[in-house]
Amino acid sequence: MTELKPVPHGLLQAFRAYESALMSDDVAALDALVADSPTTLHGDAAGLLIGHEQIAASHGTRGGAPKRRIVQTHVQVIDEDHALIVAVTELDRGGRGLQTQLWARDPVRIEYGGWQVTAAHVSVPAPAFDSRIWRVVGDPLVSSHTADGALSGETVAVKDLFAVAGFAVGAGSPSWLEQAPVASSHAAAVASLLDAGASVRGIARTEEFAYSLSGLNAHYGAPPNPKAPGRIPGGSSSGPATAVALGQASIGLGTDTGGSIRVPAAYQGLYGIRTSHGAVSREGLLPLAKAFDTVGWMTRSAFLLQAVGDVLLPESPAPVPVEEIHLVPSLVGLAAEDVATAVSEALPEAKPLEWDPARLDEWRQAFITGQAYQAWQAHGAWLETRLDTLGEAVRGRFEMARTVTRAQADEARAVLSQARAEILEVVGDRVLAYPSASTVAPTAADAVGVRDDTLRLTCIAGIAGLPAVSIPVRTPTNLPAGLCLVAAPGRDRDLLALAQRLAE
Repeated sequence: MTELKPVPHGLLQAFRAYESALMSDDVAALDALVADSPTTLHGDAAGLLIGHEQIAASHGTRGGAPKRRIVQTHVQVIDEDHALIVAVTELDRGGRGLQTQLWARDPVRIEYGGWQVTAAHVSVPAPAFDSRIWRVVGDPLVSSHTADGALSGETVAVKDLFAVAGFAVGAGSPSWLEQAPVASSHAAAVASLLDAGASVRGIARTEEFAYSLSGLNAHYGAPPNPKAPGRIPGGSSSGPATAVALGQASIGLGTDTGGSIRVPAAYQGLYGIRTSHGAVSREGLLPLAKAFDTVGWMTRSAFLLQAVGDVLLPESPAPVPVEEIHLVPSLVGLAAEDVATAVSEALPEAKPLEWDPARLDEWRQAFITGQAYQAWQAHGAWLETRLDTLGEAVRGRFEMARTVTRAQADEARAVLSQARAEILEVVGDRVLAYPSASTVAPTAADAVGVRDDTLRLTCIAGIAGLPAVSIPVRTPTNLPAGLCLVAAPGRDRDLLALAQRLAE
């Protein structure tokens, strides 16, 4: 019979200290109890974090773990300096979880007897649905009456801006939802997908009135980013993006005004398209800025992205063969080095296009001003006495929007008109390539700092009404990023076909 090894001195005391720190959200203690090594691991339903730096960053943003108690503890001793602890937990909200930790003792360390966690895996009961991702969900929520359509078997996460018959449009705002009427019919895009055989899985979260690029809804929380744990999902089509990335839906129906399809697609490793302005009907869609709003969608494959386009897009009257893709070095250079490298390496034979839009910062600011003016025209009457119902970031944008005068809007419109002419001339029959977003998904703490850099890239398609497809690429550190392909208005199908060829 194998003799059981005694539990090493101080191990259980360190284990209890970790549990106490977890329940009290003592970040400093948690950081001290996790091994300060680039090989330390922490895995849970949100994904795998590698290295002390990533794990410590998650400690600072999680806001504490669900309250629980330990009901069983099992220790498997490896040697006097290493042991595996498996604990069964019982959550206050109900259900049981499991926590597995590999502990190692550093004899030089004094704190906690030298014991630290070198690897951990946590599992908890899955919620019936994640309210950060979904406003309402079904199995399905709305069925298609077509059994043999082009999209039969596909499921759709509908951004909470589109009308779904029998439900109100919530727009990411509890106050708006409270007074919103129940829709009597589906939005045109929703109806078309249903007619093609897809079912509606549910209505997915958006940021308030779709006025953001981060996905950090102040009321419902940020949907997780399963492709980059601990980082933001990207917005404002964050709910549909996460639903697709998690496999809870196969199609994420969203909108793109200033990048709200391209950014979450890039951050979560998805294919996504912002369609030409006006190419897909916006009937039944709550607007943000009508001159820039477009319908878009995200999928996990280029094949399905194109299949949805076959349903929603008008026929191309005269397809233009794609002979060459033109990489724009000046725009690639606006991205962080890791993203620029991933985009460039994805298109090693792309022909460089020496276009350096000298007034790009002016264009970006004019886009912001024009979008703000239209956003206030769309929602100002209702928000005038309700700005305090908005989260801080979106409230700040609407407060700015309220101050934009008609003269300022006209001035911005003139700048945008000149910008549009230059962009259309440069694009011509070409397909341009550059990053979908300036960085990989940042942490919530860094999200504000990258917004302007990303808008420099995303505003180009918005200003000129261009179709833009985001194709997933990987950085040297294996984080998702996006390669953006743009072409002249109306060439949506050409871009989808090109994306499909690049994916083969």
